[in-house]
Amino acid sequence: MAGSDNFEREPVKSNFQIPMPAVGVLRFRRLIVIGAHILVWCFALLLSFLMANNMQFQTDWFAYQFPGLLAAVIIVKFFIFLATKQYKGWWRYASISDLMGIAKASLISTCLLVISWVTCGAIGSIRPYLGDITEASQAVFMLDLFLTVMLLGGLRLLVRLYYEEFRTVENGRLGRLLIVGAGNAGEALLREVHRMQVAQYEVVGFIDDDPAKRGMAIHGITVLGSVDQLPQICQQNQVDEIAIAMPGATHQQMRRVIQVASGTKTKFRTVPSITDIASGKLKVSQIRNVDINDLLGRDAVQLDLNQIEVFLRDKVILVTGAGGSIGSEMCRQVCNWGPRMLLLVEQAENALFYIDQELRRAFPNVAIRTIICDITDGERVDKLFEKYKPQVVIHAAAHKHVPLMELNPGEALKNNIGGTRNIATASHKHGASNFVMISTDKAVNPTSIMGSTKRIAEMFIQDLNRSSSTHFITVRFGNVLGSNGSVVPIFNQQIASGGPVTVTHPEMRRYFMTIPEASQLVLQAATLGKGGEIFLLDMGEPVKIVDLARELITLSGFRPGEDIEIKFTGLRPGEKLFEELSIKGEDMVETCHPKIAIWKNIPMDRERLYAGIEEVLKVSQCMDKDVVISKIKQLVPEFIGEVHAPVQSQNEAAAVK
Repeated sequence: MAGSDNFEREPVKSNFQIPMPAVGVLRFRRLIVIGAHILVWCFALLLSFLMANNMQFQTDWFAYQFPGLLAAVIIVKFFIFLATKQYKGWWRYASISDLMGIAKASLISTCLLVISWVTCGAIGSIRPYLGDITEASQAVFMLDLFLTVMLLGGLRLLVRLYYEEFRTVENGRLGRLLIVGAGNAGEALLREVHRMQVAQYEVVGFIDDDPAKRGMAIHGITVLGSVDQLPQICQQNQVDEIAIAMPGATHQQMRRVIQVASGTKTKFRTVPSITDIASGKLKVSQIRNVDINDLLGRDAVQLDLNQIEVFLRDKVILVTGAGGSIGSEMCRQVCNWGPRMLLLVEQAENALFYIDQELRRAFPNVAIRTIICDITDGERVDKLFEKYKPQVVIHAAAHKHVPLMELNPGEALKNNIGGTRNIATASHKHGASNFVMISTDKAVNPTSIMGSTKRIAEMFIQDLNRSSSTHFITVRFGNVLGSNGSVVPIFNQQIASGGPVTVTHPEMRRYFMTIPEASQLVLQAATLGKGGEIFLLDMGEPVKIVDLARELITLSGFRPGEDIEIKFTGLRPGEKLFEELSIKGEDMVETCHPKIAIWKNIPMDRERLYAGIEEVLKVSQCMDKDVVISKIKQLVPEFIGEVHAPVQSQNEAAAVK
């Protein structure tokens, strides 16, 4: 079991320092331990003689047998205990294995002593001093063996009990901890709490849904009830923190615990997953905060690793938007497969700087080139492709913020349509083998400028594939947890500032996926593409944004609606209540991967498409939104574009992508 340093917790304000005498004790710890062993051996042997002689001090054994045997005991046991490493144990963490070690060393010592005593007793000149080998003498050896094991084991147990039970705390009241899960992980966590160098927690009880465990005690701590009883138990026991010790729990089980405990004003911790524990990567003691990924995440993605390796290894890979949430994760994933060179293309220099530094530290053997480039600059893009000749292009660069693009439609047109056209055209011209564009669920029956521009970009990519040797594909998915500008970090900022947490509508729902999962599925879809497909990723079930807000407030240790208010601000321009993204239906084609499907659609006539794109880009500088919407509808007739008066307020900070 790891030490207390692995038990993560916010810093506790304390003036606690190790006293100077304690430092001296630690310096001479080995000598103190050996001295304690010698004293125990002496006392054990003396007590053995007394017990063998009816607790009577007698000259024949005290003056003759005891001194000689004591010298032999100290010498033999010293070297046997040294050889079996009994002086190295840390008594604070004494366990059954330590007791077994003591028993082993004591048994070997006793066997050697008996042999030596019998041998010496047979020598005539020594016999008068040792006496005959009587039944009393034999009893002394057996009693000494038993007492040595018991006294040394008891001494270590007393030291452990001192640290776990009898210490006084110097940093104020202990945090009251409730452990959910009375299994092996819960028991291991309890032991780790007791072993902490500076006490921080008082474990008040266990929670478990198994009726057979109700009322039972583990190391003196009682199983108080089930998960459904959490609110009452937390209130009755003044619980400060809840540790979820269920490493094999599903996301639904984790979410249930958080939802039931909503309103208890407690913080939540969890132990590592059962996979990490089984592999030895992490230990139960490495407890951490529960985060939103634990509640909304899903099972690990199953990938065809051989296909992805063939797709990426030893190739020149170009990633646009490399400093963004998805783009940077795509770079991390790509580096795992040993590309010949990775080209990081990004307009924002700070974001590019940070991802470049991270990748160079994590993947020193990958050749990386950092390129500041505005993808709307066609000449710059062409020169870039001419110089590096990328074989695989992952196009993640885009303006994605719905309300901002409603206020700045021209920028969405230039970047999402014009920029995509530049990157795709250069890929075709300079012979890239594969082009992967990352799209969005907002391109499905779009109601926003952003969604409609991504739909037009999809149409251009799909059409270009018909006359190019480059395999062009598009991958659509919904929101990713924790991406820049998305709802989770915004909610966290609002909670940190004391609220309110702003939600646009009580019925608003969104699909969520973790950034690594989305990036891995993009790469898997890329290996399946023959060219021209629009792939859709399975996003699972949509989540109500107001439920997400409540869970984030609860995870932060506050009560939704009491400590932190939830405020509804109303839908903003371009927003939908529900996003449309399903891999089931008549217009869907299954692939060999259960989480990836292909959307069937009829491509638009090329002349009409290209002419429409030119018209759209011509009005990118137009300030009249009606004109922009009318041009977009010529290409995307399903676009429901409405003119809204620009509303700029602090509520826009709560954008739900």
